[in-house]
Amino acid sequence: MKSGLSNDPGLVQLLVVQSTNNDSDLIQSLVVHSIDIGLVLALIYMVLVIIGERRTLWMVRGFIVLMLASALSQWAELRLLSFALNSLVIGSAVSMAVILQSEFRRFLEQLGQGEILQMFGHNSRVLPESDSIIDEIVESIKQLSQNRIGALLIIETEGPIDERDFSVPGVKLNAELSKELLQTIFQPKTLLHDGAVLIREHKIISAGVILPLSERIASRQLGTRHRAAMGITEQVEKCICVVVSEETGSISLAEKGTLNRPLTSNKLKELLEQRLFLSGSEKNTKPFTLVNLGLKMGSKGSRLMSWMLRQSPSAPRKKR
Repeated sequence: MKSGLSNDPGLVQLLVVQSTNNDSDLIQSLVVHSIDIGLVLALIYMVLVIIGERRTLWMVRGFIVLMLASALSQWAELRLLSFALNSLVIGSAVSMAVILQSEFRRFLEQLGQGEILQMFGHNSRVLPESDSIIDEIVESIKQLSQNRIGALLIIETEGPIDERDFSVPGVKLNAELSKELLQTIFQPKTLLHDGAVLIREHKIISAGVILPLSERIASRQLGTRHRAAMGITEQVEKCICVVVSEETGSISLAEKGTLNRPLTSNKLKELLEQRLFLSGSEKNTKPFTLVNLGLKMGSKGSRLMSWMLRQSPSAPRKKR
């Protein structure tokens, strides 16, 4: 039989062609599945970047678990379980679209404007000179501290804050940031001195903003301004708060629900420079390429996924 096959060159050639076709089909299938998985991971990454907040990441985590369970049930041909999980996935997607409507609206706006690269951290926005902004903030805080005038500043770090995160949005100003204006707003006789000031880039967006108070036990020993700074930074990670105590004049910086205090004006300036603007070495970055995009997706995505998998809602926060 073997000798018959070896003596038939046409049959041997046919077997070789079939083997080659099988190998090419296998390679093509692997490439298609790799692209499919890569696109799904990119979509999940964009959602995580848009959400970017601790209070909603757990909901996204649950949705991803449902999607994986649904895919596994379909692969295992568990029809009833697959139908139930698919129904849960669809219902969860509709619920998330309602709850996270502002985030999805921003996603659709960026997608429609062709700004999809910004979702991966490529931001072509030109920021104003950092030194001038930080100097204005630090100088005003220094004067307020010396005069023991209470103050609360919300400074956005990664994008606009949804006004629904505030208890009261406050009064719209949209004015150029200056130390004179900040000091005037927080004078005790003004109508807006009790609330917070929202700062976005080089502008004072609003004043008299009322923030949610932190309910942590440690925060109840502090004043209202400090509890408000801790409360908003617990709910929203893309901001920091600067607080001046009305009683002692001490300066504090709130970030992710933790207070860093007391601070000197020089230390405050150093912390603001670290959190608001890129350092000199980071400004001289390489030009944007697909390779850099892949590396950025890998690093940021791994950090986000590791956080989601390792943290637990009841895990105690480490003290700083």
